[in-house]
Amino acid sequence: MTDQISFPPTLREVMLRPRWIGVLLFALVVAGVFAWLGQWQLARAIDTDPLPPGATEQVRPLAEVASPGEYLPEPLVGQRVEVTGRWVPGDFLIVSSRFNDGVEGYWVTGQLRLADAAAPTSVAVAVGWAPTLTDAESAAQALEALAAAGEPVTIVGRLISDEGPLPPPRGEPPLTMIRMSPAALLSQWHDTAGLDVYRPYVASQSASGGLVDIVSPAPNAGSTVNWLNIFYAAEWVVFAGFAFYFWYRLAKDAWEKEVEEFEDAVADASGSGSVTATGD
Repeated sequence: MTDQISFPPTLREVMLRPRWIGVLLFALVVAGVFAWLGQWQLARAIDTDPLPPGATEQVRPLAEVASPGEYLPEPLVGQRVEVTGRWVPGDFLIVSSRFNDGVEGYWVTGQLRLADAAAPTSVAVAVGWAPTLTDAESAAQALEALAAAGEPVTIVGRLISDEGPLPPPRGEPPLTMIRMSPAALLSQWHDTAGLDVYRPYVASQSASGGLVDIVSPAPNAGSTVNWLNIFYAAEWVVFAGFAFYFWYRLAKDAWEKEVEEFEDAVADASGSGSVTATGD
């Protein structure tokens, strides 16, 4: 009977095999990509060029702040703008569930066709607030008379992002609007063929047609740190660490399998009366 005693490979020996070194190099590449993405997110988490205090209170031409069809950047939400155009007749629509100083009422909105645009361009305007639906409808009729005259009007107000449309409450007419959404207004406007439209809307600070001025205070100064981007950056760091853990787990599983096979071989050899074990 010949006894040959050797031992199974160590975890370190398995990890140093060419196969697992190759997997490690691949994990390094993946982790590097994840680390770059984390750095990219982190660089955008801190606003290094915030708007100066009071910048939103300076009245600027609408065309300098936003472009038709584009989303409004977060620092510019609430920016006071000035725009000149003509009201489009038949497009004074009412939006319900609008609060003014805590009182629920209605907004009368209109389509303002810009006067100085190279192509037909419109912006949605919240003209003013009314406490009752009857008052809002009366104001819309008064505004229709102004629109029919075709006189240019200049609107000064705050530029605000689209709130997104919502279906009307149960039992309400199908065209009832409870959110200020230029996209929803556009579906009811006239003369829209080839029309460019601004995604945000203007909340006028000088009501007309017998409406009440919309209460629209200056926006709060936002934080220069975007915590959501910081969270994403931390996620990429975790993913990078997971790439190394994935390599370690695969190599350890392979090592444990070899150890188990070695122990089975030793047990079989012992049962047959001889001990023959091999290892790396």
